[in-house]
Amino acid sequence: MRKLVSLVLAAMLAGFAPPATAKEPEPFVPVYSANFPDPFVLPHQGRYLAYATNAARDQANVQMAVSEDLVSWAPLKDGARLHDAMPELPAWAQRGWTWAPEVMELEGRYLLFFTARERASGRQCTGVATSADPFGPFTSDAKEPLICQRELGGTIDASPFRDADGKLYVYYKADANAVGKPTDIYVQPMTADGLALTGEPVTLLANDQPWEAHVIESPTMVRHGEDYVLFYSANHFGWEPHQRLSPYAMGYATCAGPMGPCSDAPANPILYSYADRKAGCLSGPGHQAVFEAGGRQYILFHAHIARGGCQNAGKGRAMYIAPLGWDESGRPVIGTSLRASPD
Repeated sequence: MRKLVSLVLAAMLAGFAPPATAKEPEPFVPVYSANFPDPFVLPHQGRYLAYATNAARDQANVQMAVSEDLVSWAPLKDGARLHDAMPELPAWAQRGWTWAPEVMELEGRYLLFFTARERASGRQCTGVATSADPFGPFTSDAKEPLICQRELGGTIDASPFRDADGKLYVYYKADANAVGKPTDIYVQPMTADGLALTGEPVTLLANDQPWEAHVIESPTMVRHGEDYVLFYSANHFGWEPHQRLSPYAMGYATCAGPMGPCSDAPANPILYSYADRKAGCLSGPGHQAVFEAGGRQYILFHAHIARGGCQNAGKGRAMYIAPLGWDESGRPVIGTSLRASPD
């Protein structure tokens, strides 16, 4: 628990922890306990819209939840069914495998970057859809994916980034672990409308550290002042029956610019599974995203839903949100997570 204690202590020093009580709160608890994998949050007109991977293959391609305060969330529904931000997939995509949506507002319209299964190859590939409304419907008439590294098993986890100069980039992961190959994270510049790629892809990171095991994924580029920090997740996302906890974890790399080069932080992983009598339970934290609200940065991620004794409840992955700060050396600091006020 040494790293976890250091993490929480750093958060307290940064002013993110709540006032001390007779019993200190657990550092991380979910704000939304439904099955809501690979979450992403978009602040919109005083509310917060969250998007996630489809929870079930016969339900919404892109499910959504909404909050007024970041701590109380409700599923967005159309009658009795989950609202679907992208009810119709492009012709190249097969329903039931829509993952990791991220939304960017660009000049009065909204871009939804997503992963879906390509009908022709059976690989997971990435696409982009547009809408005039962040609630959708997002649509795309593309005949093929935006990115699909078929020879490397496909492409997943596309994450857009707009730099201070307005230039757009997209970060993504080759799904090479799906075909038994090492994985890499890439970046590529985008056209000004965010709908196409320019230039050649650049490799930023490879899974070359023991804690990463066979996979790195879920890139999130953040600019802090003049510094560029690339968050990512690694190791197997699942929580298998033979495992005490999921090995999935979160790390980061420092980068010279939006196109790299990037170097893994020596402190990795910075957030990982634990089961502790005082600190509580966290299994498989990862697939993070970062957003700003009220002048502060927040980091969100998912982790497996657990039952008593930190056992796998088998109910999927819940959403967590925590303040994101930076120490005097420019290293990221994750504060104690947001939580609903006790009744």
